[in-house]
Amino acid sequence: MTDTSDETPEKTAAGDLTPLALLRAAREQLVELTGLAPESVPRLERTDEGWVLEAEVVELARVPETMSLMALYEVSLDPDGILTGYRRLRRYERGRSDRA
Repeated sequence: MTDTSDETPEKTAAGDLTPLALLRAAREQLVELTGLAPESVPRLERTDEGWVLEAEVVELARVPETMSLMALYEVSLDPDGILTGYRRLRRYERGRSDRA
């Protein structure tokens, strides 16, 4: 018998997926579709259709690392955590900040 006392529940009391479970599902599906693994998720938001998140990935690794080409993807998920769409929002060098 496995002790699950330290494991995080995958669903809330209402039966919804937890934010952590959603992030895991989105990451796995995005990697499978694009081959790109998210380094960070700066946005996670519930919508009428499910969830939307933004994932930051390395599209082209360069040396030095600050010159790597990054991309920000928008990922849409249904309420069950199934990826329903994704699109690249922008590309930028890792060391560049947004213009004010």
